[in-house]
Amino acid sequence: MRRGGDRWLSRTVLVVADDIEIRSLLASEYTAVGAATASAFREYWTPDKPGWEPYLARIADVEGRAKRAIVLVAVDRGVIAGPVTLELESRIGPAPSEPLAADEAHVRMLGVSPENRGRGIARRLMLACIDTARRQGKLVMTLDTDSNMTGARQLYRELGFVPTGTQQREGGPLLLGYVLALDSESQTTR
Repeated sequence: MRRGGDRWLSRTVLVVADDIEIRSLLASEYTAVGAATASAFREYWTPDKPGWEPYLARIADVEGRAKRAIVLVAVDRGVIAGPVTLELESRIGPAPSEPLAADEAHVRMLGVSPENRGRGIARRLMLACIDTARRQGKLVMTLDTDSNMTGARQLYRELGFVPTGTQQREGGPLLLGYVLALDSESQTTR
């Protein structure tokens, strides 16, 4: 892990924890990763918004995602600090899977538990996704996020993602789309 004045470290990162391990999740961690994901997202949706309960149940279903995508976790001294899901073949959703373009990877459900924020964990998870996608020959990475997730949106911009527009999924919030070209040198390699 690079330290100090590296350009890719966010100014908002308070501490970069060198003891954070980024790796694929283990089957024994499905429940803990589901709880960490739900914890990270809970503050952004309220019970009065449509789709609240089904969405929380879906993001907590890590076992289902792990069968169809790569789930990476950040582990701090044996505790799951946050996960991210990297889709390489199709998008996972409540409806049948939507195929991705052959050169596309899609990131979803990046979440760091509130007590672990400000330590560079989300950045490290995203960099691991970018590296994995590149190694798999992907040329483009896409993601969607909620407009309320200002910290995430800042991170994506710092990593070189550019906005692509908005989309409204049935029963869900208005999402902002982002894309990153993986075939060019960018901040993500520094």
